[in-house]
Amino acid sequence: MKVLALYSIKGGVGKTSSAVNLAFLAARSGFKTLVWDLDPQGASSFYFRIKPKVKGGSKDLIAGKHELDDLIKGTDFDNLDLLPSDFSFRNFDLVLDDKKKPTQQLKKCLKPLADEYDFVFLDCPPNISLLSEAVFATADILLSPIIPTTLSLRTLEQLKKFIKDNDLKKLVLMPFFSMADRRKKMHRDIMEHLKDSHADMLTAAIPYASDIERMGLERMPLPAYVKKSPSTLAYQALWQEILAHMPENNVR
Repeated sequence: MKVLALYSIKGGVGKTSSAVNLAFLAARSGFKTLVWDLDPQGASSFYFRIKPKVKGGSKDLIAGKHELDDLIKGTDFDNLDLLPSDFSFRNFDLVLDDKKKPTQQLKKCLKPLADEYDFVFLDCPPNISLLSEAVFATADILLSPIIPTTLSLRTLEQLKKFIKDNDLKKLVLMPFFSMADRRKKMHRDIMEHLKDSHADMLTAAIPYASDIERMGLERMPLPAYVKKSPSTLAYQALWQEILAHMPENNVR
């Protein structure tokens, strides 16, 4: 089982749309896939038409009072399940802080599912917090969407510094451009030159496009309602690039 976290310190950069679309593409390829909606706003849950509610909330979930299988919901798509959000997730940091080895709790929750899923996508809330540290300890790959702007790039530098300072050597960071608008000179310039200073940037870039924004109206992954468009092709290219950069022997 491979755990991929969609994470950024900055909000509004396309984490949820990327988590939903990449998970859909993984499932469509035949991989058994789970999305865990860790954001109390519940956007991933909304896109999959599933009520953002977890019995007992974050406290009971981390305490192991319910089998995770009982909390997971099937979506309308083959091979694709969802562990919904809950508004109590706003207190996830406090729940984790009450536990011994708090950063290991998410990994502990997912361990029983290791033989059930090929991929788990974590849709993470923005910020650096105890929950973030638990995500870093759980994820194999950290997918970080970056808008080609100065402030978004600054958060990438902060994230890299945090990873380095906390010696997270096993965590593979894969930043990629999101909400990229090639009509803007600044976006084009940053996308052209950032590779020089960030060799780990993925090549595929997700555009700023109206068909992605429609996900909120359609309440489903983009490739489910737009078979071919520049946006759909961009997500497909991104998924293939992620697979190509994935360490070997991690996908059954």
